[in-house]
Amino acid sequence: MSFKPVGSGLSIVACNTCRLSPEQRGDGDGRGGGALFGELLRSVRDSDPRYRGIDIQAMPCLFACGEPVAVHLRSPGKFSYVLGRFDPDETAARAILDYALLYADSDAGSVRYAEWPQGVKGHFLTRSPPEGHILP
Repeated sequence: MSFKPVGSGLSIVACNTCRLSPEQRGDGDGRGGGALFGELLRSVRDSDPRYRGIDIQAMPCLFACGEPVAVHLRSPGKFSYVLGRFDPDETAARAILDYALLYADSDAGSVRYAEWPQGVKGHFLTRSPPEGHILP
């Protein structure tokens, strides 16, 4: 397996092979939920200058198959998060992008729960420390 180099800044990696839901692979045109959601994240990002610094990337399978649609939020030196159980719609895309802005402004990638957009609450699957670090 080889990796494709991408930027190392603030990014949301969308799983482009996620199912639309646990019961349904894709829409009527054969597009999967992850691919649709990646397109939607880019569209919403491009429609609002506040989101300009967020890179939207895509890759196959984040191994969150039981919790589609999944994304990975990451930035150097910060916790990273995998979130899932989203409907691939504009409300979810905005919630993730709004959370990404708060995340970007945080010291270590830890945002106070009271500040979380409602649309991301209940969607966090994992939290991982930055490379080379763990909590004491």
